[in-house]
Amino acid sequence: MLVITRKREEAIVIGDGIEIRVLRTGRDEVRLGVTAPPDVAVHRREVYDVIRHANESAARGGRRLGPIIRRLRDAHRR
Repeated sequence: MLVITRKREEAIVIGDGIEIRVLRTGRDEVRLGVTAPPDVAVHRREVYDVIRHANESAARGGRRLGPIIRRLRDAHRR
Protein backbone atom coordinates (compact mmCIF):
# COMPACT_ATOMS: atom_id res chain seq x y z
CA MET A 1 0.00 0.00 0.00
CA LEU A 2 1.27 3.43 -0.94
CA VAL A 3 0.69 6.00 1.81
CA ILE A 4 0.58 9.65 0.77
CA THR A 5 0.09 12.68 2.96
CA ARG A 6 -2.10 15.44 1.52
CA LYS A 7 -3.55 18.66 2.89
CA ARG A 8 -6.96 20.10 2.19
CA GLU A 9 -7.45 20.90 -1.53
CA GLU A 10 -4.42 18.80 -2.50
CA ALA A 11 -4.91 15.82 -4.79
CA ILE A 12 -3.39 12.65 -6.10
CA VAL A 13 -3.75 11.40 -9.66
CA ILE A 14 -4.12 7.76 -10.67
CA GLY A 15 -3.39 7.00 -14.29
CA ASP A 16 -4.51 9.61 -16.78
CA GLY A 17 -8.09 10.10 -15.69
CA ILE A 18 -8.64 9.63 -11.96
CA GLU A 19 -8.09 12.38 -9.43
CA ILE A 20 -8.70 12.08 -5.69
CA ARG A 21 -8.82 15.40 -3.86
CA VAL A 22 -9.02 16.09 -0.12
CA LEU A 23 -12.01 18.37 0.33
CA ARG A 24 -12.29 18.50 4.09
CA THR A 25 -10.71 16.94 7.13
CA GLY A 26 -12.38 16.48 10.46
CA ARG A 27 -11.64 14.87 13.74
CA ASP A 28 -12.74 11.36 12.71
CA GLU A 29 -13.26 11.63 8.97
CA VAL A 30 -11.90 12.90 5.70
CA ARG A 31 -14.08 14.06 2.82
CA LEU A 32 -12.65 13.12 -0.56
CA GLY A 33 -13.70 14.14 -4.02
CA VAL A 34 -13.17 11.67 -6.87
CA THR A 35 -13.06 12.66 -10.52
CA ALA A 36 -13.05 9.70 -12.89
CA PRO A 37 -14.11 8.88 -16.44
CA PRO A 38 -17.73 7.70 -16.76
CA ASP A 39 -16.62 4.17 -17.64
CA VAL A 40 -14.76 3.78 -14.31
CA ALA A 41 -16.97 2.62 -11.44
CA VAL A 42 -16.29 4.41 -8.16
CA HIS A 43 -17.84 2.96 -4.98
CA ARG A 44 -17.36 3.15 -1.24
CA ARG A 45 -15.68 -0.06 -0.07
CA GLU A 46 -18.79 -1.38 1.71
CA VAL A 47 -20.90 -0.88 -1.43
CA TYR A 48 -18.25 -2.53 -3.60
CA ASP A 49 -18.17 -5.54 -1.27
CA VAL A 50 -21.96 -5.97 -1.52
CA ILE A 51 -21.86 -5.73 -5.33
CA ARG A 52 -19.00 -8.22 -5.51
CA HIS A 53 -20.77 -10.67 -3.21
CA ALA A 54 -23.98 -10.40 -5.26
CA ASN A 55 -22.06 -11.03 -8.48
CA GLU A 56 -20.28 -14.05 -7.01
CA SER A 57 -23.57 -15.47 -5.73
CA ALA A 58 -25.19 -14.99 -9.13
CA ALA A 59 -22.26 -16.69 -10.84
CA ARG A 60 -22.44 -19.66 -8.47
CA GLY A 61 -26.21 -19.85 -8.93
CA GLY A 62 -25.79 -20.26 -12.67
CA ARG A 63 -24.13 -23.63 -12.17
CA ARG A 64 -27.27 -24.99 -10.50
CA LEU A 65 -29.34 -24.11 -13.54
CA GLY A 66 -27.73 -26.86 -15.65
CA PRO A 67 -29.89 -29.71 -14.31
CA ILE A 68 -33.03 -27.58 -14.53
CA ILE A 69 -32.31 -26.67 -18.15
CA ARG A 70 -31.74 -30.35 -19.01
CA ARG A 71 -35.05 -31.34 -17.42
CA LEU A 72 -36.88 -28.60 -19.31
CA ARG A 73 -35.31 -29.71 -22.59
CA ASP A 74 -36.19 -33.35 -21.90
CA ALA A 75 -39.78 -32.41 -21.07
CA HIS A 76 -40.02 -30.35 -24.25
CA ARG A 77 -38.82 -33.27 -26.39
CA ARG A 78 -41.56 -35.60 -25.10
